[in-house]
Amino acid sequence: MKASIRAIATYLPENVLTNEAIAAAFPDWPADKIEKKLGIRERHIAGPQEFTSDLAVTAVEKLFTTFGLDRSSVDALIVVTQTPDYLLPTTACLVQHALRLTNKLLAFDLNLGCSGFVYGLSVAKSLVESGMSRRLLLITADTYTKLLDPNDQSVRTLFGDGAAATLIEGVESERNFIGSFNFGTDGSGAADLMANGSGLRPATEPSSACLRMNGGEVFAFTLRVVPPSVSAALTQAGLTLEQIDLFVFHQANSYLLEHLREKCRIPREKFIVAMAQCGNTVSSSIPMALGQLIAQNRLQRGVKVMLSGFGVGTSWATCIVEWD
Repeated sequence: MKASIRAIATYLPENVLTNEAIAAAFPDWPADKIEKKLGIRERHIAGPQEFTSDLAVTAVEKLFTTFGLDRSSVDALIVVTQTPDYLLPTTACLVQHALRLTNKLLAFDLNLGCSGFVYGLSVAKSLVESGMSRRLLLITADTYTKLLDPNDQSVRTLFGDGAAATLIEGVESERNFIGSFNFGTDGSGAADLMANGSGLRPATEPSSACLRMNGGEVFAFTLRVVPPSVSAALTQAGLTLEQIDLFVFHQANSYLLEHLREKCRIPREKFIVAMAQCGNTVSSSIPMALGQLIAQNRLQRGVKVMLSGFGVGTSWATCIVEWD
């Protein structure tokens, strides 16, 4: 059995924060300047009583309805999130109950951010190809905007809330649909993207429970670690850059992505930038972009896609997926 991505559904909350609304709060940063630099026109914001499990459940219900899936056939559930409803119980348990899935279900959370989808794919592949699961839901969901300081324009312009549900199944094949993984971790950069005081360790200052980002360090980190990760994944797969059809990287912002594209020497026509309507949705940004490609009929059988996630941790992961 080989693990294969079979379907993706996404969900964005109804509340929308436009560049115009942000510009009204920060007159020194006009709406057109925000879009030109970041590639973002609007981002969706979870309501006051809307939390990660709610977004996750809505995305999965959309997946079930759109693709006519039998919920009783799901035997594994992974929720990738850094904004759980509670410290305990795990969000995956809440999602299992809300979706009325079988009790004979493997379910757990992965606490990862921007690299989370690729990490989740690696775990899903292991579960399916070891025979422990035949039909698995990989859910990415976050409500980062609940961690933002409304007066911090550097993060308020970037992040949006959202969720994606990816169905991964085992199929009889000799082809390796999900593989060639490269991972990396450097905890020395933890403070560069941190919600200090958001857990059990006390905050070092009263306001630091909000998400704080050292943009310069995150930028430098990304340009330092991602190109070697791309090269390593290609080497492992025995492929060249030219043999990859599409590159879908974590949708951080267009300014960073363009510098990354140039450093990796990726042709612009193969490099996907798809965050204008949703902003940076953390672990959901890659499946959000894949969902758009599916809607555009650009993911045909045999298309090779490189995925790369990088950010909070600091953590990064790259892999190559062949569409089935």
